[in-house]
Amino acid sequence: MARHAGLSRATVSYVLNNTPHQVIPEPTRQRVQKAAAELGYVPSAAARALSSGRSDVVLLLLPDWPIGPSVGALLEHLSTALADQGFTFVAHPRSAGRPVSEVWKALTPAAVITFEELDDIESARLRTAGVELAVALFGGSRGGRAMDLPEQRTGRLQAEHLAAVGHRHLGYAWPADPRVLAFAQPRLEGVRQACAELGLPEPVVHPVALGPDGATAAVADWLAAEPAVTGVCAYNDEVALTVMAGVRRQGRQVPGDLAVIGVDNIAAGAVSWPTLTTVEVDQASVARYIAGAISSKIAGEPLPGRPASDIHTVILRESA
Repeated sequence: MARHAGLSRATVSYVLNNTPHQVIPEPTRQRVQKAAAELGYVPSAAARALSSGRSDVVLLLLPDWPIGPSVGALLEHLSTALADQGFTFVAHPRSAGRPVSEVWKALTPAAVITFEELDDIESARLRTAGVELAVALFGGSRGGRAMDLPEQRTGRLQAEHLAAVGHRHLGYAWPADPRVLAFAQPRLEGVRQACAELGLPEPVVHPVALGPDGATAAVADWLAAEPAVTGVCAYNDEVALTVMAGVRRQGRQVPGDLAVIGVDNIAAGAVSWPTLTTVEVDQASVARYIAGAISSKIAGEPLPGRPASDIHTVILRESA
């Protein structure tokens, strides 16, 4: 490339590696960049890792979560936000069964993100290797960790909305999938907190499995309760849509007999019958926060402030 650009190898190296403290005239920089584009040059990640001791990779150890629209959106936004910080994003499912140390040692990442705690031995290995570890706990506000991301707000907004439109006896549609416990527990906690503060009874909790008959028993119990449950906070939109199907199977109406509110604002909710009221979480803001925290940790700088409560929004539709 140096021959193609008509410059010394050192000058080309300074430009391509953005070497600090080297003043390169802008016309020279443009010549190098033009030559790189003409030759299809792509910087070697392996070479950068050898020279710096680490790559620009940020490795996400993805828990055994179902990859629905919400998690998918978070991963997409994380990839974009980390790219804006100059990092390459790689996600690896921990459910694949490969030991954690084998995964990160193969990549020599700059940082590892997890959404669940690693054991002390694995955390110590990462520190010894100079790899930053960022643990983002959804719903872990009581833990006081730097990257706790409280999920209770979603449940609070659900209950507060139902109460604001006149519902005094609430139900909670609990997911049947144990893999989402880290999200479901704080959301239910938020519903309970809101009910207590508003002077409402405890929500009546029933598990709801996804499928045509998944909510039949729960809906029957809610409607037969004394006094009857009139509004249901669902763990997410998929569970909410299942509850709505269960209401129709009982020959009843949403929201006339049972109002329903979900979480996530998936596309199906906007075209369901009736359309689904839901709580939307701004996953782009969450991703930017995580990416900013990673960049700050690597640079040894203070972490940015957590996302504010305005990342949660009630999307008003027909079901509640």
